[in-house]
Amino acid sequence: MSTKSKSKKKFKPLLIIVCVILVIAIIMTIAGNYKSNPASVIDYDTTNPYILESTDISGHRSGGGIAPEETMMALKNCAENQDFSIDVFEFDLHITSDDVLVLLHDDTLDRTSDSETVFGEEDVRPEDKTYEELRTLNMGAKFETDDGEMPYADLDTEEVPDDLKILSVEEALDYLTSQGDYKFIIEIKNEGDLGKKGVDILYRILDERDLVDRVVFGTFHKEVSEYVDENYPLLTRSTSIAEVLEFWVAALTDSDSYEPPCSVLQIPYCAPYKQLGLNIATATVINYAHEHNMAVQYWTINDEDDMEYLVSIGADCIMTDYPDVLYNVKNN
Repeated sequence: MSTKSKSKKKFKPLLIIVCVILVIAIIMTIAGNYKSNPASVIDYDTTNPYILESTDISGHRSGGGIAPEETMMALKNCAENQDFSIDVFEFDLHITSDDVLVLLHDDTLDRTSDSETVFGEEDVRPEDKTYEELRTLNMGAKFETDDGEMPYADLDTEEVPDDLKILSVEEALDYLTSQGDYKFIIEIKNEGDLGKKGVDILYRILDERDLVDRVVFGTFHKEVSEYVDENYPLLTRSTSIAEVLEFWVAALTDSDSYEPPCSVLQIPYCAPYKQLGLNIATATVINYAHEHNMAVQYWTINDEDDMEYLVSIGADCIMTDYPDVLYNVKNN
């Protein structure tokens, strides 16, 4: 056999593999960009208070795109702003070494604060510090505007206003309930025993303020979800990652045997999921969820076209870093 013939035989399988990859990529791109006709969405009679006729506007990280995330400054910017309003505040909680729940998204303080300078070390975790120690930080130190400016980066420790210091959940809730009848999406970031302790503390705080029925609780940790189900059945929780995948398969196959694990489906509609063809923002998804008495809440939606589309197909809630933009999209 000639060298030329051998080369052709080797090239053929490679060409087939490339073609298969190309076809898969095309299918994923089409699936990721598919948009349902809003007329395909069905109205169901439900008992779920989170299934709504009009989409709720939620400030993700309390509007972290327009003010330092999860600070009192961010809360005030959403609650007292004359140019827009929101319905739901979303924020994340970590427990400190003295059992205070503080607002913080990441597992460490590096990305959002000056903790490396103040504590002289990297990767400081909130559970290793007391609340008072964390209050020495500037939680706006790393905030950058869309114009590339960092207006709070150079504040000395003595110059940091209270609005930019780390915030306890009690302070956040007491302020927000004084401003309006807001709803809340609250995620405990800790896992294991710390996460369970955080749930105990959070539930007590919510119960004392008669806020249990205004909160959707979230966690990425299965053991914490199970702990909530077993110990706090009155606390509405959202789906875990595994539960989202189970729901999606059931919706795509129109399963008759699907049993919802909770009453709120929180799912993404953003990069990289759309690029991977994981489009769970369709009339099929929303209809199936509502038919099974599950509200549909999307995160983290910062693109105006995506906002407009999700509003049009009846998303119950949209979480965004730019609630001012979503407000204008919804109302204009």
